[in-house]
Amino acid sequence: MDNFQSRTQKHQLKHKKRLTQEQLRLLETSFNLNTKLDTERKSQLAQELGLPSTRVAIWYQNRRARNKNQSLEDDHKALKLKLETVMEDNARLQDEVQRLKQDLNKVREIFGTFNSSLSSSCDDVGSSDLLNGSKNHLEKDLYASMVADGVPFGSSDGYDFFSSSVS
Repeated sequence: MDNFQSRTQKHQLKHKKRLTQEQLRLLETSFNLNTKLDTERKSQLAQELGLPSTRVAIWYQNRRARNKNQSLEDDHKALKLKLETVMEDNARLQDEVQRLKQDLNKVREIFGTFNSSLSSSCDDVGSSDLLNGSKNHLEKDLYASMVADGVPFGSSDGYDFFSSSVS
């Protein structure tokens, strides 16, 4: 008979019944108060629920594992969102760098044109004005790019490179 009883207990453990809604509610309430289960509380819950204390302990262990997994998933979602934000910022900044490089190349091109005009006119210094001379005429766009707020480039320092008179 001992052998039969042993097999019956094993069979019951394999096919244990699901917890009722009331049992789950009580376990959840208890878990929300304290996620760790001491021996006294485990025995008290087991008695109230009509379950073996090992079943209560295993439920607590599984519930803590579910909490940990949920926490990891939440952390993963938050990090993923931060990564997406950083990637968007990075793309925006790369576009900005590209635009600034283009602007820099335009300025270099303008100053290259200006410098070549200036160096070719060094032999003719004093013979004609850089802006209106037929040989050394600077394009209007170049002059306009070098004039800020109606003040010619360099005149803020007391030097007016485009003036025909010496100050």
